[in-house]
Amino acid sequence: MTWGERRDDGTHEFTPAMARCWRWKDELPAQGLALVGKHFGARASLVAPRLVSHVWAAARDRRAALSEVDLHVAEVVREHGACTVPQLRALCGAEKKHVDRLQRALVLTNAHLVPQTTGWDAIAVDLVERLWQIEPVDDPDPELARVVLAAAGELSAADLGGALGWRVKRARDALDRLDLAVRVEDGLPLYTAGASTASPARSADSASRAS
Repeated sequence: MTWGERRDDGTHEFTPAMARCWRWKDELPAQGLALVGKHFGARASLVAPRLVSHVWAAARDRRAALSEVDLHVAEVVREHGACTVPQLRALCGAEKKHVDRLQRALVLTNAHLVPQTTGWDAIAVDLVERLWQIEPVDDPDPELARVVLAAAGELSAADLGGALGWRVKRARDALDRLDLAVRVEDGLPLYTAGASTASPARSADSASRAS
């Protein structure tokens, strides 16, 4: 979307669509309507409640790679409740980079805004497992790939990797397991939503079993 519009004085203001998204990143987690945070990279991402367990499961390797300092920061949040970065800095010397790593690992997530005496309100983060009920998901990648593809209509493995913060190989493996038709454009494989590679005989056999 177009994020800003130029004013007559040369400054910019949010477009209505961008202003709405900007509010969502603060309002939805506070209302328990979405998981919001830097869970896939440097930008804030919004995750529907039905997919929270999937993204949590997909980040298991990142949690396993957390340092002792990162884990200590998480324990401080567990003990004290939702904290802003300045509060965590005072409590345990944590910096923004620690919070970002814990968000990528789906340990911490945005909880609500905390008013500040000056400047912008600060985001308080809390434990994902405290704010959301996590169900076991053994194999989350294909479903996450399917959801992103359904929204995009068509994408490459690199597109999926960029959206979810995955390496291209992981994204390609997830897409290949969806058994989709692949269109090659300028040497780049593109996966199309809803287009299966199943042959007519295979489709008829599946229909026979379903009936």
